[in-house]
Amino acid sequence: MIDYLQEENRVLKEQRGGKRMRFTDEQRCRLARKAKRIGGGRLKEIAGLVTPQTLLAWHRKLIAKKYDSCGKRRGVGRPPTKDELSCLVVKMAEENPGWGYTRLRGALANLGHEIGRGTIAEILIQSGMEPAPERDKKRTWSEFLRTH
Repeated sequence: MIDYLQEENRVLKEQRGGKRMRFTDEQRCRLARKAKRIGGGRLKEIAGLVTPQTLLAWHRKLIAKKYDSCGKRRGVGRPPTKDELSCLVVKMAEENPGWGYTRLRGALANLGHEIGRGTIAEILIQSGMEPAPERDKKRTWSEFLRTH
């Protein structure tokens, strides 16, 4: 009871005059938490700012808000691959045209990136690159010498 009365005093001190008291959401939460611990019977004896029914209604809304997950919902499906990782895959494929999807996956795993073969294939197709055997065949002699 003492905790509740102290909280009521804090809320009163935070008010800025005026005829009607306007509570912020944070003030409502604080009062509702303290009031719930006391219960409805004793609250009738000590509640001075608002009625016990109002305090308990605030608490019900606080609990409902806690379990409402509408703001935490994500989109459907898997999250997209990060742009930095996509750029790294394309860069490694360009620098190493003989490497296939599995070899690229292993090299990325050595760098600490877990990515699937299918994802690597999709990234390379979206960037307009062919699979490893076709990429390797289209290299010029000067590119071959430069990479070796």
